[in-house]
Amino acid sequence: MAIQGNLSIWTADPGPALLAETIAHVIDRQARDLRDREALVYRYPEEGIELRLTYRDLQARMDAVARGLMAIGVGAGDKVAVLAINYPEWIFLELALARIGAVLVTVNTNYRRDELAYLLAQADVHTIVLMPAHRGNPYADTLRDLVPELDRVRDPAQDVVESARFPALRRAVLLRGAPSTGMLAYDDMVALGESIPQAALAARFAGVDHRAPSQIQFTSGTTGAPKGAMVTHHGTVNNANIFAERAGFGAGDRFVSAMPLFHTAGDVLEVMGVLIRGATLVKALQFDPRKMLELIHHERATVFFGAPAMMIAMLADPDFVAGRFDASHLRILITGGTPIPVPLMERMKREMGCDPVIGFGMTEASPMVTGTLATDSFELRSATVGPPLPHTEVKIVDRDGAIVPVDQPGELCIRGYLVMQGYYRMPERTAETIDKEGWLHSGDLATLAATGHLRIVGRIKDMYIRGGENVYPTEVENFLMRHPDIRQAQVVGVPDTRMGEEGAAFIQVAEGRTLDADAVEAYCRANIGRHKLPKYIRFVDDFPVTPSGKVKKYELRARLLAELQRG
Repeated sequence: MAIQGNLSIWTADPGPALLAETIAHVIDRQARDLRDREALVYRYPEEGIELRLTYRDLQARMDAVARGLMAIGVGAGDKVAVLAINYPEWIFLELALARIGAVLVTVNTNYRRDELAYLLAQADVHTIVLMPAHRGNPYADTLRDLVPELDRVRDPAQDVVESARFPALRRAVLLRGAPSTGMLAYDDMVALGESIPQAALAARFAGVDHRAPSQIQFTSGTTGAPKGAMVTHHGTVNNANIFAERAGFGAGDRFVSAMPLFHTAGDVLEVMGVLIRGATLVKALQFDPRKMLELIHHERATVFFGAPAMMIAMLADPDFVAGRFDASHLRILITGGTPIPVPLMERMKREMGCDPVIGFGMTEASPMVTGTLATDSFELRSATVGPPLPHTEVKIVDRDGAIVPVDQPGELCIRGYLVMQGYYRMPERTAETIDKEGWLHSGDLATLAATGHLRIVGRIKDMYIRGGENVYPTEVENFLMRHPDIRQAQVVGVPDTRMGEEGAAFIQVAEGRTLDADAVEAYCRANIGRHKLPKYIRFVDDFPVTPSGKVKKYELRARLLAELQRG
């Protein structure tokens, strides 16, 4: 609606009416009203995966998998983990679990042994559905190592696992793999569902409350044990619908994306957003620039969802440069999570014809908080993440909890339907994050303009103080990445005996370019304040990242401190 006075607090815009539905309700409605409209497309003949499902077909797949899950004993509220790349079955499982009131636990495909063990225990996983392996990560072998009791399961269609280490675990279902002792094949699970009457499924669905948790999404855990955010049917369904309206896509659009389904960007914004709006989802198994261009070309995509690095790779593809792919039918580019340089937005507009929509989100907010407007300039979209979405309250507060004036930095707080229920089995961490008035404290440093446009300036824990001046690493990173020879930059603060703290910039040079520290220092001195000038400049080939792709800044800081101590 508007800023209150000169303070950084935004009163929620009412926007479209909130839906009191689960995602399964949405599929039922679309199957009734749209029936034969294409809902889901996979175009991978090279891998034997070719699929074109109408909304009515998708409803049938959802119900068949739901009955299969019921047949193996998955009850309302049970936690079911999915560990796989973007296979069609991933989406079927997401919808089917919503149908029967079970809870989807998403698993990052980069997880290794200890991370998987933590998730299985912390989330009380009842059933895990997993592919055998991916990119050298042997999921099935890892699970067998963690759960040796699988070898005692002689008939996985009838017998359950009894694990000493994971007492909640009852089933392991293998997706697209050769038979494995103790693990039930996915197709066999679906076949078992034929014994479940449709009336039993209907009765189960009648008891599903849209206010109940639908997913547990684990945060990255850069500063401690990962936390399982419980997001609800109500929060995710409405967030997907509202963000889709802000982005401007709907019935008739063809949405192409390779975003991983284990993130809310994939399974909420894409899957729920596309289906709620009556559009068609053309899904990539994983990102490959040539494949994405093929899908955009052959499926005549109108919406593309991707990160800046994806765009850069696609624009550089030799066949795209040679004009062999037609992307002119694209209208909308959805992106976020990192600053988008104006030149890149201009290239996407010029060479692919799409206008960018940039948003800010966090898992705990189901996930989207803001989104840019169609009337925003490229410069405004580069500098901000847009105003809050409808039905979303926002305020910026100082360390004492007082609301700061407009354009002043402070912690971003969020309130509304979108806020998670809490962290699963972590009441203390929940109380630290959601206060008694229902405000979700994001841990992000942000400013709010009088227009309502939000600008993220960093993380509270990342901010450092040089000579009494606050320095926000994100601001310096954004500045550095405007340099044509810099692909990516990360800035951290390190202790300094004279100034208290000094900045250190870790820089990844753009492919085919050369750069040295003197050139970076000269660029900074000419364009930013002295207190923001990094004292230390280091060049890296890559960055240490969490399983969800976030840079581990504490490792960069520790690396530099060790170097400085060695002298």
